[in-house]
Amino acid sequence: MGDRFIAATRKGLFAFERSADGGWGISNISFLGEPVSVVLADPRDGSLYAALNLGHFGVKLHRSTDGVRFEEVAAPHFPEKPASSADETPWNVLQIWSLEAGGADEPNVLWAGTIPGGLFRSADRGESWELVESLWERPDRLAWRGGGYDHPGIHSICVDPRDSRRLTVGVSIGGVWHSEDGGASWEARSKGMFAVYVPPELREDPNSQDPHRVVQSASNPDVFWAQHHNGVFRTRVTGLSWQEISSVSPSVFGFAVAVHPRDPDVAWFAPAIKDECRVPVDGKLVVARTRDGGASFEVLRRGLPQQHAYDLVYRHALAVDDTGDRLVMGSTTGSLWISENQGDRWEGVSTQLPPIAAVQFAPASTGTTPTAG
Repeated sequence: MGDRFIAATRKGLFAFERSADGGWGISNISFLGEPVSVVLADPRDGSLYAALNLGHFGVKLHRSTDGVRFEEVAAPHFPEKPASSADETPWNVLQIWSLEAGGADEPNVLWAGTIPGGLFRSADRGESWELVESLWERPDRLAWRGGGYDHPGIHSICVDPRDSRRLTVGVSIGGVWHSEDGGASWEARSKGMFAVYVPPELREDPNSQDPHRVVQSASNPDVFWAQHHNGVFRTRVTGLSWQEISSVSPSVFGFAVAVHPRDPDVAWFAPAIKDECRVPVDGKLVVARTRDGGASFEVLRRGLPQQHAYDLVYRHALAVDDTGDRLVMGSTTGSLWISENQGDRWEGVSTQLPPIAAVQFAPASTGTTPTAG
């Protein structure tokens, strides 16, 4: 799967493939000029899903079975808001923020997380969607609030590979929530996290936690990594208790995290300055990597800009392939890099793309691929 990857950008979806001489180039462009908020390459059947945020024309979802030609499918939508509701949250999908494939035992199931903070399930590959009302109707949800966006949103959805009924979602700002029964019931799983941006009495409040990204280890699903607004956290028992990882250099702030597919102790982060600036520390873009579960970190900078770099790496803009050796990373300046050796060295692929929201490795396309002009 590592010979093709997709970049979702503010002005289109760009597919990159490796050529015979080893270089990387654009093999296909879809939705040119339109903002693509997130992309999913379904590992079960190779289908590719792209979510679009068209502003006045609403949120759209498209599916491709060959990696080139797309067809529109249904987009998640909320039911009509009860007239008696005191909920000030808008009951309409402003953005699809996350897409995730269901378990291997449920080949047609997809999950979507939205802004505002709705979780949706499709049982037919996106032809129709249902709001997971058990989470939406929890009284806790009314305490969730927006971070970088005006409203809270679900950006991370983790499906346990051992049991597809076990789900974990990350909410910004609303903490981590877990279900053991396919979404029928939920409990907070933010213990150990803390927030420094709220009054002291809310420091450990589950609904005040702002995990920017939550990733579950594929090789040891009891291990989760989270890039929080004010730190990096890790858990070893399915989110029951998180431990702060304070050794990240040059900063504990960031948005993205990727975890090695076969080693739960290996993870990558993209540190930055928080709040006031949100740019790389000292104008130097780096990646922080741990190989020992967070006990220590290496700062990886070879091939990345080390002067006047103002690239921010969003939540879904750092990905690792199935081998655990190849990574791809995109930035808010439209720059794109790839590494073939776990981040030891990076190679620039493009500096001219629109701002990048998400990247993901995908199977090679099977359709007729047009030449990008």
